[in-house]
Amino acid sequence: MAQATWEKSVSSAKITSKASGGRWKFLIGAFLILGAVGYLVVSGMLSGARYYISVAELLNNSERYAGQTVRVSGAVIGDTIAYDSENLLIDFTVVSMPEEYTNLADALHYAVNDPTAQRMQVHVDNQVKPELLQHEAQAIMTGTMGTDGIFYVSELNLKCPSRFTEDGPDQSIAQPGV
Repeated sequence: MAQATWEKSVSSAKITSKASGGRWKFLIGAFLILGAVGYLVVSGMLSGARYYISVAELLNNSERYAGQTVRVSGAVIGDTIAYDSENLLIDFTVVSMPEEYTNLADALHYAVNDPTAQRMQVHVDNQVKPELLQHEAQAIMTGTMGTDGIFYVSELNLKCPSRFTEDGPDQSIAQPGV
């Protein structure tokens, strides 16, 4: 049998330099990707630090938010709710809530009954009237402020704290027949 010999045509020095050059490209690429991810995380945290703005903030800074889609929170005044079931139109008024509170139900009650609280007209198109849209509900709305002073809602979320009150841990559940 004949023996075959194999010769390297490329020197080992060239292989080492190609491997180290590839490693640098990989490290630079990884650094750029990590930098981009870090930038997105930081910018997202800074811009989304608040879930919503208040009615008062929107009304007091209307030029700042003009033409922008914003998320606003306010307390619903029940007497102002108007619903057109044929055209699926909802109109109501919200008032500015206190910035800080310990009990949401008390804050909503106080806001609705405060004659000095700022009020804003709200209009919602193409939506069935939600069951939770009632007096003293918290409305969290995404939309834009119109030039006519009406807030046009594209997304409406509601919280009604009176429906979700829980008994304290020291209260037992009454059982029938006991």
